[in-house]
Amino acid sequence: MEKAKISSIQFFLLLFMFELGTAVVVSQGTEAKKDSWLSILLGLSTGLILFLVYYRLFRYYPSLPLTAYARKIFGTYIGWIVGLMYTVFFLYISARNVREFSEVLITATMPEIPLLVVIILFVLTMCYVLYLGIEVFARTAEILGIFLILVGIIGNLFVYLTGTVDLNNLKPVLEYGWKPVLETTFYPPLVVVFPFGEAFVFAMLFPYLNRVKAVKKVGIASLIVSGLILSYMAALNIAVLGVSEVERSPFPLLATVGKINFLEFIQRLDALVVMTLLITVFFKAGIYLYASVIGMVDLFRLKNHQQMILPAGLILVFLSVAIAEDFAEHSEEGFTTFISYFSAPLLIILPFVMLIIAFIRHRFTK
Repeated sequence: MEKAKISSIQFFLLLFMFELGTAVVVSQGTEAKKDSWLSILLGLSTGLILFLVYYRLFRYYPSLPLTAYARKIFGTYIGWIVGLMYTVFFLYISARNVREFSEVLITATMPEIPLLVVIILFVLTMCYVLYLGIEVFARTAEILGIFLILVGIIGNLFVYLTGTVDLNNLKPVLEYGWKPVLETTFYPPLVVVFPFGEAFVFAMLFPYLNRVKAVKKVGIASLIVSGLILSYMAALNIAVLGVSEVERSPFPLLATVGKINFLEFIQRLDALVVMTLLITVFFKAGIYLYASVIGMVDLFRLKNHQQMILPAGLILVFLSVAIAEDFAEHSEEGFTTFISYFSAPLLIILPFVMLIIAFIRHRFTK
């Protein structure tokens, strides 16, 4: 592992922007109609329980990343295979995030630019910062995190000044009862996994934190703040656009910001959404890429992460392009097949199994 340390505030901002990621732009919990905001809050409560599972695993093995303590829990051979599964999984999720950002950028601002060009430039930027080390990456989060907050405040201010917010679009609450909300959250566990369960990738970064005791409090605080913001954004989109338009739009936040028309002068603030997504996806995809690289270094006993950054980046570019023919296919694959058959087992079921085995092992050791 790289010899580096991350402060508590850097960890908070990294997790905060990671959770926002693409979730702040794409529609979430739309099956629950106007109660999608409530579905996100329910997913947040379950995500906090999952984070406590991830944290407890870290406390059992405080100096080891996920791929290393998987071998401690399952044994050398099975644990190595489990670590490899997570390494490939993290790289694939990074590719999905890069593809989503590239699609939004092309749709909103540069429809003529080739998809491959956007992906290559974005991945090269990530690789350069990660090559410099996780400390540089974390310090970048401190700077861009403040900028992200300012962009969010400005965007929300103009949405309200324009007068497009209609709270009647949110009424009545629970019009169809709890069933759609529960199904959207837990079957498949879409809102639980995306984005809250994805925090399991930080099991690769926990050993870098300089204050081990702060992991629990800072992590929970960051999840709560990001979850409340996502719930608020879902409610805001419905209040501005209405349920039917939110369901039709692949990027509801773009449509919401597109309604801004302040004094017939301030219009077309799509760039604010693109900047928001650029920052959040940069850190989310970057964390996934770095976790995958660290996994490779650990599994194949390499000297340092730098020698694997560029090869992993090339694979990332290929996956991002080949992952789907278009955004519709990409979304369908992500929201159905991938969540049910890959994300849920790896981010929910397997961590619980690992925790049970680790608990039994430590009990017998004592």
